[in-house]
Amino acid sequence: MNYRKFPQVLVKSLWLALKRFNDKNGWVMSSHIAMSMMLALFPFVLFTVALSGAVANVFSSDVALEDLVDLVFGSWPEAVSTPIVTELYAVLETSSTGLATFGGLLALYFASNGVNAVRVAMVQAYHDTDTRPFWLSRVICFGLVILGGIGILLVATFEVILPLYLRYLAGFFPEMPVLLSLPLGINTLLAALLPLVAVLICHLLLPGRIHRVRTILPGTLLTVALWWAAGNGFAYYVGSIAQYSATYAGLAGAMAAMIFLYVNAAILILGAEFNGVLIDLKRPV
Repeated sequence: MNYRKFPQVLVKSLWLALKRFNDKNGWVMSSHIAMSMMLALFPFVLFTVALSGAVANVFSSDVALEDLVDLVFGSWPEAVSTPIVTELYAVLETSSTGLATFGGLLALYFASNGVNAVRVAMVQAYHDTDTRPFWLSRVICFGLVILGGIGILLVATFEVILPLYLRYLAGFFPEMPVLLSLPLGINTLLAALLPLVAVLICHLLLPGRIHRVRTILPGTLLTVALWWAAGNGFAYYVGSIAQYSATYAGLAGAMAAMIFLYVNAAILILGAEFNGVLIDLKRPV
């Protein structure tokens, strides 16, 4: 690769990705994904809480509800997440979250709908023809929801166990106080890696065929970087400029969350389109 031409290739790829995004009605698909994710958000958390309860019964270890919720909404701007989290706790107080209940199965189904919306957008972005039967596509969506719940549980459990283990080690090595400060750095790293791994898995499994990791990595990194920038920008916008309460009254929190998901969905599709452009540019003319 000619690294001197890298900036030009990057700019050209981004421009073509934006053009394809617009030509393929990316904004419409983004609204579809945002609505699907909004409808799937509470069911996914309910399913994860139910899963954590099942794990606690089997392994006699419990994970704090606050830790699970923070892993799901921790990267959201506080002005957007606070109203949603408040309503979520109200729902959790009155809902049955057993995995075997009818409500638990519905939670899993509705959460998988959000993943299926992302699948449709990624198949289009990669110019793939999805030859998988309907049932297999749904199984993959169900599997990713379950995998996401398990991943959040593992990270939450690790964040609980790691400080206890390091405090135990610090008792044997008092000359190494750095052991007590390690959990904060590792927890921050895990919080940063969680969305990266999630997006990478989506790019790997949801398109019509499996692409190489080096092929999907550029769009994955672009998505996570733009998500970080959009999160900070949206936090400033909501906190300093927007007046949602004057326009939407009691629906202000929900509308802010919808717009935030809409922006993030657009970035997710753009990352897939970016990979699609890079794939096409590598093909011989």
